[in-house]
Amino acid sequence: MAAKIKKGDRVEVMTGRDKGKKGDVLKVFPAENRAIVQGVNLVKRHQRQTAQEQGGIVSKEAKIDMSNVALLDPKDNKPTRVGFKILNDGRKVRVSKRSGEVIDG
Repeated sequence: MAAKIKKGDRVEVMTGRDKGKKGDVLKVFPAENRAIVQGVNLVKRHQRQTAQEQGGIVSKEAKIDMSNVALLDPKDNKPTRVGFKILNDGRKVRVSKRSGEVIDG
């Protein structure tokens, strides 16, 4: 099955404590159906000091379930569901269900 949400997509959180927040997808874990979204689901972690980084308590993004995020429509920047369409040249592309706009290339 093709992925409905990919790295670099702009998404909005629909449920949970970060509801309404928007961010870019940094990494996707298709096997777990989870993703890491920039600035969303922040957790505090104890970090040991290294030569490059200082130690202490740092905030970093944790994985969030993909069912809790929705892709933002490229046309009006509102959450949309994703469909698929085969173009005349044979390419399979993602399509916004809200506006019918092609999402990728």
